Amino acid sequence: MSAPASSEFQFENEIKWEDLGNGVQRQVFGYDDKLMLLKVKFEKGAIGAMHSHPHSQATYIESGVFEMTIGNEVKIIKQGDGYYVPPHVVHGVTCLEPGMLVDAFSPVREDFL
Repeated sequence: MSAPASSEFQFENEIKWEDLGNGVQRQVFGYDDKLMLLKVKFEKGAIGAMHSHPHSQATYIESGVFEMTIGNEVKIIKQGDGYYVPPHVVHGVTCLEPGMLVDAFSPVREDFL
């Protein structure tokens, strides 16, 4: 059974932010069973804990500065940068300056719906 699809248009001011706690919030945009787009807002010092998932992930840094770990590699990334995480690779982020990540997942993260 496939996940439901989002509406064809999403308007930022109509999408609720989900408070994930500890200075992290998520806003889910368009999705179907193959793809999902979302924004994640971080306060300074907020941590996206180390984790892995079976999805491919590509992320664009809309704003802020982050220390990003993918596997055994750690880099400082900032506004305008991006990263890719292959399926099942452990990764996590620490926010150094308040910012926003724009995440794309394939397939959809049904656990976010």
